[in-house]
Amino acid sequence: MTRLLDHKTYQQTLPKKRISAGCLFFDAAGNLLVVNPTYKQDWEIPGGVVEADESPRETVMREVREELGLARAPLRLLGVDYSGQTDRRTESLQFIFLGGVLSADEIARIRLPAAELSEYRFLAPEEALALLSKRLRRRLRCCLANLDRPGALYMEEQAVV
Repeated sequence: MTRLLDHKTYQQTLPKKRISAGCLFFDAAGNLLVVNPTYKQDWEIPGGVVEADESPRETVMREVREELGLARAPLRLLGVDYSGQTDRRTESLQFIFLGGVLSADEIARIRLPAAELSEYRFLAPEEALALLSKRLRRRLRCCLANLDRPGALYMEEQAVV
């Protein structure tokens, strides 16, 4: 006789994916906020890895608090990108949220964790994208094109499908 697993036990046997979440912030002039990590070459947007029992939205709020010193909730989801496994990385889902426009007061209060981020800049979107990895640049191009449209994008390998 076969013993049935309870639902949670069964779910724990299923494959797992890496999940990350980032947030796009702008200044009043429409420049995009990018941050320079101390641990890798390419610049990033605020965000990070989703921890156990944490939603992507909660991740963005935690990371913005940790990386910028600001308490901001994202306004909406812009897109989700699926990346398949390669010889260099596991498969993953990346969530990109819209954080909105930061006030001059909020920008003045930005405090970076020195061990993790060395600097931040607000740059014209194309200038900012040039500092990012090829993968993140393609993903954000899709999301930036979706800023004024309702709904969120679904992407695979940084391309809208």
